[in-house]
Amino acid sequence: MGDGHVTIKLTSDEALVLSHWLEKLQMTDLSRMVDDPAVWAPVHRIAGTLDKALPGLFAPDYDQRLEAARRRLRPEE
Repeated sequence: MGDGHVTIKLTSDEALVLSHWLEKLQMTDLSRMVDDPAVWAPVHRIAGTLDKALPGLFAPDYDQRLEAARRRLRPEE
């Protein structure tokens, strides 16, 4: 693969839900969840990119926006 870049496109809902999950992951003992330390660098890079791209991570309505995004992404039963 070399030094090329990979672009991943996410909807705003996907980005918000993934960002929240990555934040929780980073708050855990990553060595228990990720057995290869080489994986940590891309995990941190993705999380940082999402944090910069998403507006209002610390907004008072964050929890409501997160839950609404989760509802929209869950498969219908």
